Amino acid sequence: MLRLSRESHLTMSASPVSDAHAAPPQRGSDFAELSRRIKSEGLLNRRHGYYAVRIATNVALLGAGIAAFVLVGDSWWQLLTAVLLAGVFTQFAFIGHDAGHRQIFGTRRGNDVIGYTHGAVTGISFQWWVGKHNRHHANPNHEDEDPDVDIMVLAFSDQQALTKNGVALFITKYQAFLFFPLLLAEAIMLRIASVQAVLRREIKPFRLEGVLIAAHIVVYLSAVFLVLSPLKAVVFILVHQGLMGVYLGCSFAPNHKGMPMLTNEDSVDFLRKQVLTSRNILGGRWIDYLFGGLNYQVEHHLFPNMPRSNLRRAQPLVEEFCARRGITYTHCGILASYKQVLRHLHSVGAPLRAPRELVTS
Repeated sequence: MLRLSRESHLTMSASPVSDAHAAPPQRGSDFAELSRRIKSEGLLNRRHGYYAVRIATNVALLGAGIAAFVLVGDSWWQLLTAVLLAGVFTQFAFIGHDAGHRQIFGTRRGNDVIGYTHGAVTGISFQWWVGKHNRHHANPNHEDEDPDVDIMVLAFSDQQALTKNGVALFITKYQAFLFFPLLLAEAIMLRIASVQAVLRREIKPFRLEGVLIAAHIVVYLSAVFLVLSPLKAVVFILVHQGLMGVYLGCSFAPNHKGMPMLTNEDSVDFLRKQVLTSRNILGGRWIDYLFGGLNYQVEHHLFPNMPRSNLRRAQPLVEEFCARRGITYTHCGILASYKQVLRHLHSVGAPLRAPRELVTS
């Protein structure tokens, strides 16, 4: 059955357990009906103009960041440039995310061009990320099949916590306190995983990906160490990569962390699997921009190829549909979402903080 974190979600009107087992006899028909409504509203239509403006804005910001980097020169003021570029690189990653879901163009080739280009800017393998992310979408919050909850130093369920040992065991004990500091390494870890995927030839075309990643590393490090003194260069890299990791982690963490976890024993249809394990973040258009549209996580998981700009329009339709079907639809503010995530992580780590004889008994 679906397992909840120990704390209750204030926005839930019913238990996800009862939602899962109250599925109508004709499973799948609910999603088919919702899908017809979404299509009739034109919400799956491409939005080329929107993406043209978004990409042009990102390129302009990147150009401004590079110009500032060159003009400021060997100065500690470059740390401000590092902050700017951390945000810009993350916005490039968001576009790469959308291209991976084929939200931008109707053809794979067009989206791949955008994806590879943005991967070259961020230094993250596009095809490696697409494969990993597609596995997440197929089985969100599944203990055995979702790579996003298979993290060596974190646990998202009691069962996962009991498998930890060594340094991972210590970190998991206090994971709620260490969660945000750990995000400082997220961007670097994504790049390491990308390089490993290329070297192991786990992706196709691995040669193209290898060239793009190598070009990124060479250009990035050359620019930093040519303009800055060694000490300033190292600090610049740490600030830039660390803040990018925090930004990426803070954009993805509220989406599923602290929501119900699934196992092979659970049997839920596509609609309920996606809705019950996802959380939306409330807010205006600044939240939409800040999160790259990922704040509409429920709608995004139901319709991954829906253009980002259409998610806001789809949200009330999906929420109203779920309400009529008695399906719990979770949403909250940004601060409340992080509180729920941290409470869940602290709760999962609780058994490891207990006396050893209680943990092993």
